[in-house]
Amino acid sequence: MHGFANPKRFLSLARWLTPLLLVSGLLVSAVALWWGLSQVPPDRLMGETVRILFLHVPAAWLGMGGWTAIAFSSLVFLVWRHPLAGLAARAAALPGLVFTVICLVTGSIWGRPTWGTWWVWDGRLTSMLVLAFLYLAYIALAQAAEREGVSARVPAIFGLLGAINIPIINRSVVWWNSLHQPPSITMGKSAIADEFLVPLLVAVLGFSLLFGGVVLARMRALLADIQAEARLRRKAMEAA
Repeated sequence: MHGFANPKRFLSLARWLTPLLLVSGLLVSAVALWWGLSQVPPDRLMGETVRILFLHVPAAWLGMGGWTAIAFSSLVFLVWRHPLAGLAARAAALPGLVFTVICLVTGSIWGRPTWGTWWVWDGRLTSMLVLAFLYLAYIALAQAAEREGVSARVPAIFGLLGAINIPIINRSVVWWNSLHQPPSITMGKSAIADEFLVPLLVAVLGFSLLFGGVVLARMRALLADIQAEARLRRKAMEAA
């Protein structure tokens, strides 16, 4: 892991891995959505609304996974001072926010025919909304740290503290009386029929590959900005 903290080695890896993840993610996601939206039968209880889960579930997974990546990268930055760890956390924030918003929107669309309302202050929904606000706050802190010269430790500490919300989201349907259905997939077993489970897992894989590709692309862009700024500073010093 220490070896890949070197920007040159990271760029040599990311140069071919980024398009591979993006293209494979788009293809797998497209196949999964086609499969789930047009090929699976209606659910016995949920009817046609079951199809939204093939977008909603991967979005929820990656909304939480994005913040988990921020927390892990922040820990690596704070403890080992890896030069790319802070960039990885910043790169994961925006796609994590996008997937969190998709999760909230698709959940509301699903909730309207199921619960009779677009929104309820349910434990799962509320904690997911809190996650969206945490993403916005982290992005604002990271931008302020870069623009105002504030220590990069500030957003890193916030990234670690915000991780407290991840187990709350995960266990909310167990801890509180919830309108949201209980966990359908747990360690070693699933309550979902195979005809729905297989395309759902393919969708999760596809969107995860896409997420990884976007994060790598954003890391490359952030690193390029830093390197360009450093070159401009050197030229300004030489000219002076």
